[in-house]
Amino acid sequence: MQEAINFFVYDTIKIGVLLILINFVMAMTRYYFPTDKVRDLLTKRRWYGFDYLLAALLGVVTPFCSCSSIPLFIGFLSAGIPLGVTFAFLIASPLVNESSLILFPALFGLKTTIIYNVVGIAVAVVGGIVIEKLHLEKYVNQELLKFGRINKTESEKINFNKLLLFWWKEGWNITKTIFPYVILGVGIGAMIHGFVPQTLIEKYLGIKAWYVVPMATLLGVPLYANSVTIIPIIESLVGKGIPLGTALAFMTATVTLSIPEALILKRAMKWQLLAIFFGITTLGIMLIGYIFNFLG
Repeated sequence: MQEAINFFVYDTIKIGVLLILINFVMAMTRYYFPTDKVRDLLTKRRWYGFDYLLAALLGVVTPFCSCSSIPLFIGFLSAGIPLGVTFAFLIASPLVNESSLILFPALFGLKTTIIYNVVGIAVAVVGGIVIEKLHLEKYVNQELLKFGRINKTESEKINFNKLLLFWWKEGWNITKTIFPYVILGVGIGAMIHGFVPQTLIEKYLGIKAWYVVPMATLLGVPLYANSVTIIPIIESLVGKGIPLGTALAFMTATVTLSIPEALILKRAMKWQLLAIFFGITTLGIMLIGYIFNFLG
């Protein structure tokens, strides 16, 4: 019980503070963002998929969990970044991050680290391209994207103090819109995190059969956690004989897909787009699991 309470309080405060800070920064970014230049850059690219790769790499160096990367996701859409490119960032941000780069070599070796990160980035890039090709922009909540859309020519006359107030109000409006879903989502995650015993996970993931990777992926979805907290658990599971691919599928689903993330994203998009995003990412996670089980 105490563990669930601690999880809820800590993650609610952490994500709440991140929401406020990120939304304020993104309000400033949207104001100064050279949307036309970025659009020109993306339409005149030399290599197909390079923009998706850049977005995925940005996700790698952005130290956010699946929930706290959502404000940046909304900010990118508001700034005019294509939907598929933005989703490449959203997939990569929790999937491939500083933990997989720094902790993996010590725990699982350099070979595993390189393969995991390359495949993870590939999943983010391919997922973004697929979502872009499906033309799903109509399923994005347009109300969230309207925050802060003012005439820049008129706003150039506003002094800096008023601009700060404007950016704060814009960021706060987005935060208020999303935060109730943060509380609900983290609350569900805390209940599962505090009351689902680790022995139950070990029992079912230790089975060596083809269906265990999908089962591990689905089992990891509701167990919301960031990579720093889940990697030591994965190390212990592998030490107890659970196949590496199965353990990585469980970890990847835990940090990339979660009930809290789904509840927050539901405020930003319709269920059709949410289902496609979760479906593509789930397939990518299972692919990672099968690759490592095959190599192992």
